[in-house]
Order: sequence, then structure tokens, then C-alpha cells
Amino acid sequence: MLWETLGSNKTALIWEGINGAVEQWSFEQLAEASGKLANYLTTLGLKAGDCIAGLLPRTPELLITILATWRIGAIYQPLFTAFESKAIEHRVETAKTQLIVTNEEQRSKLNGVHLPHILTVHAQNTIEPKNADFWQVVETQSTDFEPVMLSFEDDFLMMFTSGTTGLAKSVPVPLKAVLAFKEYMRHAVDLHSEDSFWNLADPGWAYGLYYGIVGPLGLGHSIILNESAFSVDNAVQVIKKYKVSNLTGSPTAFRMFFGFKEKFDASIKAHLRVVSSAGEPLTPEVIHWFKHDLNVNIYDQYGQTELGMVVGNHHALQHPIKVGSAGYANPGHRFAVLNQNNEELEVGGIGTLAIDFSQSPLAWFKGYGGNNRKSFVGHYYLTGDTVKLNELGGVDFVGRADDVITTSGYRVGPFDVESTLLECAEVLESAVVGKPDPERTEIVKAFVVLKPQVLASAELNTKLKEYVRSRLSKHAYPKEIEFVDALPKTSSGKIQRNLLKQQEIAKMQGIQQVS
Repeated sequence: MLWETLGSNKTALIWEGINGAVEQWSFEQLAEASGKLANYLTTLGLKAGDCIAGLLPRTPELLITILATWRIGAIYQPLFTAFESKAIEHRVETAKTQLIVTNEEQRSKLNGVHLPHILTVHAQNTIEPKNADFWQVVETQSTDFEPVMLSFEDDFLMMFTSGTTGLAKSVPVPLKAVLAFKEYMRHAVDLHSEDSFWNLADPGWAYGLYYGIVGPLGLGHSIILNESAFSVDNAVQVIKKYKVSNLTGSPTAFRMFFGFKEKFDASIKAHLRVVSSAGEPLTPEVIHWFKHDLNVNIYDQYGQTELGMVVGNHHALQHPIKVGSAGYANPGHRFAVLNQNNEELEVGGIGTLAIDFSQSPLAWFKGYGGNNRKSFVGHYYLTGDTVKLNELGGVDFVGRADDVITTSGYRVGPFDVESTLLECAEVLESAVVGKPDPERTEIVKAFVVLKPQVLASAELNTKLKEYVRSRLSKHAYPKEIEFVDALPKTSSGKIQRNLLKQQEIAKMQGIQQVS
């Protein structure tokens, strides 16, 4: 249900372009533009169930493409602009994509990719049959288009998710998921009609698309799309300009905010009301800074491409808050913590986080490719994440199953060590992995990015080790610390600990071969 009746030029989109351009689009304007594009799509023979992709930055054309795709009953497929041709080709071949909307900057990536149709924003070469200009074709069409009705089980998004092995797997998302997306926006994000809302995540990925476009627009709320690449300076400017009161994003962004906290002045405190974080656990010092310096609660929330957000600390619901906890089940979902025999554990148990689909009416994942259910055991979906069922009935994140470190018989979660390192004033980011060791199985090794103007030294190396040893544990502190310029991350900003671990394994194998 929309908070306000549309028809009064209510703003739907606020767009900040890279060249200083600023535009505001009402729901009516988006309806007219998407109606025109929908009519053009049907002239190409595109229909309900077809897959249409957007390879575009955060621009109005991206949003128009998404809405027009849904109006004809087709399935929208996001293609992140950092993808190169190989990643694009795999995704469009798997999805049998019929059309890609792109721009001149991205267009060359599609050379050699077999596609029936390409639509290019401000195309320079429109002589090619498959290279029509977006605005030229849109302006020739009528604004009137009757939306094609779908059932809850019909797919409206085609996502992809990468595992530790193999190519990215397709994740069809049925229309039923919109209900779950809205409940997350209401209960966890606590989106109010009067909020100035901004999701920092790119809509080329699940969190940015589910909760930066589908969820808020589905509630009749305006969104902000900022075309510029992420930077702290740019983010601060947007937050101040639009007096953002409800902010969502990734821990990577919020860690960067903390690293340059001097840029956040008292004016932001006056309007920032709630902040939600998804992707990886927040570190205690980031939580403390938001609370004590900006007077705002930043809450951890948990989900996956296959699930949407299913666990979280909820801004709109009253429950105990535990720092470092992923929180409680989102409305419409039930989780369990399973042991190695896939049996539910009691409070205090450490095991695999699972979603109980038999008691999760808003759960929607049908399987990879629509029917590959290898991630299911009975009615449980196994997330692959290791958690502890805490004393409050929530879950504490330990790490990905393949990230947990076994050293001298102890199980160490990398998050605890990383959080403790980030308490040190010199540290900007850290990633912790298990390095193979013949005596201890593994040792704890930390990769540390220092803040600007901080120089690496043997003395600092020792200082950081001793701090973690004294603050956290005598067995969980890093035996080795390596200073690096940057950490490997996915395009969505998650630290790729597996790459760092494989690097250490390769080094060890090389030493063994030489000896």
C-alpha cells in the first residue's frame, strides 16, 4: 500500500549525475517514460517471461529500463558495470537474455556477445541493426501501456551469485519476493514516509536492487541514485545536500566513513536517524562511533542473493540489541543453527545457519536455475555461514564455513580478530585468514591496510599483535601480520578472504617443493 496517493507529482527518483547534472523524476514521469519503452519492447516481439538486462550506471535510463521490463511481464537482469565481456557473456547465455540496454561507455563489452537486440543510450552508431538509440526509439512511442499481470510464482528478476567454485549460478526471483522486500524495509530499515532515504549499494547487486529500488519504490517512497563512484567526500556531500535521515549500505562503506570520521560534522547528526548495514558484520568501533559521535544507531542485518534479508537487528521492532550479533529472524522467516548432522542446536551451539522453509512463509528461493536445490537439506536451506545461537535467541556471526580458522584445536572466527585490529588507531581495514601450519594445523594471519600517513614498521607489527593478544585471546591473536596497500574484494565490496588464503596455501606449497 502506498503511503500517499500518486497523481500529485510525488518525487520517485532523485538523480545526481557525474557531471553535476541533477534531475528529479516523479512517479508519473517514470510511468510515462517506462510506458514508451514498454511499447518499443513489444515492437521487437519481447514478451512476458523474456529476460532483459541493464548494463548501465546509476542513471534514470537504468530505472526506466527496469520498470519497462516489468510492465511487459519480462524478467529484469542486472549487469554490474565493472563486469567484463566474459562475465557478461556467461550471464546472458545462461539467462537467454533477449535485449541489453547499455551506454556508449559499456557498449564495446558486448562486441562478440550473441544477443538479439541492443539498445544504447546516446548511441553514436545507429546504422548497426542491433544498436538503436535509447531516447530516439522511446520518443516515438505512446505513453499508454497496460501492465501485464503476473502471479506470485512468476519470476521478475534474474540474479546471479558466485560460489567458491565454478561459474556464477543463476537465481530466478519470483514476484512473491516483493512482499519480503517490503517487510524488510518496514521492520528492519524502519522506512518512514517522511524519510530522506539513500541506499549506498549499487543496483547491479542484490542489496542495491532489492532494497535500493524494489523495496522503497514498492512502498511509494523516493530513492536517490548517485552516478559517481563511491568516495567518502561524495557520500558526505549527498548526505548533507538531501539531509538523509535513513541510510543503508555495506560495512565496507561504513568502515571508510569511520576511517575519515573527521569529515562528518555536527550538521549530519541533526538529520541522520537510522543506519542499516548488510554484507558482513560491523565492527564494534564503527558501531560505537555512529552511536556516540553521530547519535544514531547502526544495525547489522544479514541476507544472501538467494534469500534477500532474513536476519537482522530491527530499527522498527523492540528487542534486545547485542553488539556483534546478526540479530533475529525477519518477519516471515524462521532460522535454525544446525550441527554436522543437520540437527538443530540449542542456545550456545555453533553450527551452520539455516532457514527453515517449512516455517518461512515469505521465503521465495526455488533453487539455482529454478530447480537446482543442492543448497537444501530437507526443508532447510543451508547458508554456508557459521554462527552461534546466542543467549537472546539471536545469532552471532562467526564466519563463512570455509573462513573459520582451526589453530591448535581451537576454532577462531576471523571477524573477532579483524574487529579487534580495527580498534587500533593506525588500522583502516583488516582481513584475517588461517595460514597452513604443520604443528598447529593453521595459524592466524592478518592482512592490514594502514590509514594514510601511517608507516608500516616492525614496531607497529609487534604493537598490533600484542594489542589483539591482550584484548582478545592468547590463542586467537595473529601470529603473522602483513601490511598491504589494499584487500581483495568482490565488486560488491565484500572482502575475499578465500583469495588471501589460497595465496598462503600456494606459498606453502612452493616452499615444500623447494625444500
